[in-house]
Amino acid sequence: QVQLVESGGGLVQPGGSLRLSCAASGSIFGINSMGWSRQAPGNERELVAQILSDESTYVADSVKGRFTISRDNVKNTVYLQMNSLKPEDTALYYCTIVKHAKRYWGQGTQVTVSS
Repeated sequence: QVQLVESGGGLVQPGGSLRLSCAASGSIFGINSMGWSRQAPGNERELVAQILSDESTYVADSVKGRFTISRDNVKNTVYLQMNSLKPEDTALYYCTIVKHAKRYWGQGTQVTVSS
């Protein structure tokens, strides 16, 4: 089993920044990808960014140029740096990993962008 613990969410004004962290523990050998998805009320969950084991990255068009994903392999932690936040970025953000074709989810951390 894999456990994911997220942190870093909160309330921020438009144009502000936040950094989300997700620490993986447990049976972490063989993780193929680490990333972040988000879900706003009434919307489907969408993949925001992910980083693969070869360090290649994907970032959704809606956040490209504003969000950056990175990982620390020593700490087994993935980060999402979010800059120039907009009200439409408000959502519950979930850490997600894929290991041996199985997807795991964190409990979610709320990000609210509002003045």
